[in-house]
Amino acid sequence: MRLIALAVTTALLLPAVAAAQSLPPLPGLDETAAQRTARRAAMEPPVPQEDTVLQGIVASESRPAADRARDPYRHPFETLTFWGLHPNLTVVEIEPGRAGWWRNILEPYAAATGGRYVAVNRPLEGMGVEDGTADMIVVARAFHNWHRSDRTAPYMAAFFKALKPGGVLAIEQHRSAEGLNPDETAPWGYVSESYVIHAAQEAGFVLDGRSELNANPKDDRDHPFGVWSLPPVRTSAPREGNALDRATPLTEQERAELDAIGESDRMTLRFRKPD
Repeated sequence: MRLIALAVTTALLLPAVAAAQSLPPLPGLDETAAQRTARRAAMEPPVPQEDTVLQGIVASESRPAADRARDPYRHPFETLTFWGLHPNLTVVEIEPGRAGWWRNILEPYAAATGGRYVAVNRPLEGMGVEDGTADMIVVARAFHNWHRSDRTAPYMAAFFKALKPGGVLAIEQHRSAEGLNPDETAPWGYVSESYVIHAAQEAGFVLDGRSELNANPKDDRDHPFGVWSLPPVRTSAPREGNALDRATPLTEQERAELDAIGESDRMTLRFRKPD
């Protein structure tokens, strides 16, 4: 895969970029190391807070060891602080997956702080809460799948309806470079920040914050099996029925090089439903 060759700027992305002009600029295809450093320095850091319950749950050995091994890449305490998690919230997680990485933090946190955790796998069949009652909706690494099946717009509308005024839409997503066509990048697991921002704004959300907490400059998004080449999935050989294949499995050297990259470069965004 050579995503650099797919630099197709679409009219779809332009409103999102213009609407976010008051925030630090989005990463570009030709961004230099100095520009990247300056952009990250300008990004909003999480506000420190003394949430000992959340700290304890993140550090707890009751979390699966495989989950805790990913903390250096996913920064759960800092990310949830940035999103604004606090006690007594109704938190809806979209498509938590069988492993339930965020669920293994959010569910016990809700139970310990008077909140409520709701897992939703099919948003169009119901959001698990009454309209206008959710405090936070968490979406992790899903937009590439939704784009491929035209679910992004109806899902975002469902999220907007479920959140209360002032509620937060919290997003973590594999990030492509700007200016690339999502039709071309989504099959490899990546979409641009401006694509996600535009989708949220079209549904009525206001962009409230962007963070580089989960950025990974080592990830050039150019991998034989897309984002699934990287940890934790570590796809190393073609699988039957998988369009992201190649003629031969990875060599040991190729596998080691991909493992050295770590997990994907990710955007971390916070939107609000207007009061």
